[in-house]
Amino acid sequence: MTNKPLRLESVKLADVESARRRLAGLPLCAPMVRLDFDCPNVEIFLKLECLQPIRSFKIRGAGNAMAAARAELVAEGVSTASAGNMAQGVAWHAQRLRVPCSVYVPDNAPETKLAAIARLGGSIVRVSHSDWWQILEAGGDLGQEGLFVHPVEDREVIAGNGTVGLEIAEELPDADAVIVPYGGGGLACGIAIAMRAVMPGIQIYVAEPETAAGFATAMQSGGPVDADFEYSFIDGAGSRRVLTGIWPLVSRLVDKCITVSVAQVASALRLLIERNAVVAEGAGALSVAAAINGKLRKPSARKLKVVCVVTGGNIDPADVATVLNGGIPKR
Repeated sequence: MTNKPLRLESVKLADVESARRRLAGLPLCAPMVRLDFDCPNVEIFLKLECLQPIRSFKIRGAGNAMAAARAELVAEGVSTASAGNMAQGVAWHAQRLRVPCSVYVPDNAPETKLAAIARLGGSIVRVSHSDWWQILEAGGDLGQEGLFVHPVEDREVIAGNGTVGLEIAEELPDADAVIVPYGGGGLACGIAIAMRAVMPGIQIYVAEPETAAGFATAMQSGGPVDADFEYSFIDGAGSRRVLTGIWPLVSRLVDKCITVSVAQVASALRLLIERNAVVAEGAGALSVAAAINGKLRKPSARKLKVVCVVTGGNIDPADVATVLNGGIPKR
């Protein structure tokens, strides 16, 4: 096993551009559309990563990490530790390359995502949530053969994620801000690295659920500490604690963290479905919830142009039904 995270702070625009060349034709250039909702202070645009082949942006980082690694290493097999979407990204590319794939998942991983991993040929290894977190903190150094793709603390994963930022900059060069759902921090870092290089004035915000605001708590405390944590249907974002390795980079790149309630996320998800026919998972709707709930106001002669990254769309159909009926899915 190899590929422990190294020198995350050294990821530059050139790395993101290299990732874009490696990924040409594999992930979609996800479309951007205007949210059909009149918000008093902001004009909201949706970057629809939920339309990727695995319905998540994770196809980008996983693909770049595997393409950048030595071919003989990848041929021995690939693995990752993921609650769902990175697992699908790694498994999708493994299936394409015809190499074995194993995935370490926490015992609370949603069945919808586990079923998708299995469909893609991934071998699922269930571990306790604490053991899963230890795998992430240790960088995936499990003593086995092949390539471990860390879902967050990996230079090539971050660079692959950054291709989202390049596309946003090209599609909406006058954007004022981008809101990124915060799970592990790798997407926010990649987008910030890319966009700050080509749009120096851009504001990078992240969004977390109030019930799992590990990054917001770290920002208040000056570093990673345990936060109050409660499971919710927003399984792809939020955490009890920020990963130690990503903190120095993400704390420097992110301008603000916005926390929203689980009810606000459910409402944003319903809005996406009803107004734009966009089906997002809870984490994917976090950015929209942050944008529409009045936390971006500032004196301005015009509305702010804000891009909300809709990171994924892997949601249980029963949860969709609950949301459309005005409820909040339970966990």
